[in-house]
Amino acid sequence: MAGLDSERPAVHIWGCGEGQLRELGVVCLSPEVYGDALGWERAARTPAVVWHPHQALLVVSGEGGLRQWTPAGVTEPEGAPAAASYRSLAFSPDGQTLWGAPSLRDEGGGWESSDVLDLASGTIGAGPGWDTGVAEHPGGGLVVTLASDQGATHCLFARVGQGTAPAVMRPLRRALILDCDGYETPLFSADGRHMAVRGNAYDHSVEVFEFPSLRRVLATTLGDPSPGYPYPQEWLDQMETWSRHNIAFGPQPGVLWIATPRGVLVEVDVETREPVEHEVLTGSRCSALAATATGELVVASSEGELLLMSVLSDSPQAGPAGEDVASAAATGFLEATDEVPDDADDLEAYLVLTDGTRTWEADDLSAVTTASTTDPTWLQLQAAINKVRLASE
Repeated sequence: MAGLDSERPAVHIWGCGEGQLRELGVVCLSPEVYGDALGWERAARTPAVVWHPHQALLVVSGEGGLRQWTPAGVTEPEGAPAAASYRSLAFSPDGQTLWGAPSLRDEGGGWESSDVLDLASGTIGAGPGWDTGVAEHPGGGLVVTLASDQGATHCLFARVGQGTAPAVMRPLRRALILDCDGYETPLFSADGRHMAVRGNAYDHSVEVFEFPSLRRVLATTLGDPSPGYPYPQEWLDQMETWSRHNIAFGPQPGVLWIATPRGVLVEVDVETREPVEHEVLTGSRCSALAATATGELVVASSEGELLLMSVLSDSPQAGPAGEDVASAAATGFLEATDEVPDDADDLEAYLVLTDGTRTWEADDLSAVTTASTTDPTWLQLQAAINKVRLASE
């Protein structure tokens, strides 16, 4: 398990064997503390971190380039340029390819493309644009990532071939559209039947989508931030209090866990929306929540504590039956869509978008000229742009 240092560009690594947490090492990219750095300045210095899917190998990118940690120590990763610095990192599902974004070849510093690093040969190829982590579906052969913009964020799904090097993400036409930007990497449940997304830049939202239908089954805002700009101080205080890494799926199918500033874990059935509160911390808030590969929950407190917890339940656990369910969900999604052509100049022109309740083809969106104040911001902007464009033609 790995966690970011709150004071400096460093990553701490812990072992979780036999129900105990034990610190194993640290990767420090710079001795300089963050100090008063906030917002984009701090985000630019925060390391990107990714675990190898099958080995005890962690790759870290940030100030000073790439480093890798194994139980033997910290080294420069083989097959990758040590001086390379990426804002986001991901391994292909087979672990043979490292994906980095944005591309080092993009001199403008944009996110239009990514790098595909073949670790065996050391060659770097081109990949599609993405900017916020990559999550593999438990059923295999399918990954999800984000392509963010201040107006709207596309949650993109991609097919990934198994055993091919280098492994390249091949974007699919079916995609989610989320309002605004500022989301975290999506999370899949252990059985692959649900996907959760945490964000956005303007409120603490949580959305859960059924898979493979992409029907939205839960949407909630944590707390009650005040709208408007400039942001009132009480809103800024609340945005700091709620952790942006405070959701996790445990071993139970259809159960999402949410960590709160009160030191309470909330267990939520995503179908019935029934919450159950669990007192976990006293006198400190939950600063992060995650699930281990074996289904335990790890909670970090604002006081620097780490808690490893097992979830006791009579519900079916992830196992052979869960693997069959996950495989069926991934196959169902892949069979219901097509790949975007390799030579596509405009990805959005091929996407079939849904927000979990409605679906739009590209031609549908180009014709929208009206939207209500209850519609998402991106749809209101699209309608206004189309109205002006049609009036000028």
